[in-house]
Amino acid sequence: MVVSVLTITDRNFDEDVIKSNIPVLVDFWAEWCGPCRIVGPILDELAPSYAGKLKIGKMNVDDNQDSPAKFGVMNIPTMIVFKNGKETGRIVGAMSKAELQKKIDGAIAG
Repeated sequence: MVVSVLTITDRNFDEDVIKSNIPVLVDFWAEWCGPCRIVGPILDELAPSYAGKLKIGKMNVDDNQDSPAKFGVMNIPTMIVFKNGKETGRIVGAMSKAELQKKIDGAIAG
């Protein structure tokens, strides 16, 4: 089974994130952001290991400005984990795959 990373937009945010029956990690990023280009491939790598436990989505902050503003995203990359429609974890900045996985696991459990 191929697990792909979702494209999250202001338009599908409520349906794909807030109303999701499993936790969702949203990566707020931009094309021009160097650290974002480090995090992106790591999330692509991690996505299959979270199949059925966590959805991973990416939101381009240049194309979608309502949701980042609503959730107070000031720096990118910022990854927010939503569980039952509520924020349960926030990860800011680039880091190693192992570090990121540990933080994601903590946010899912939270």
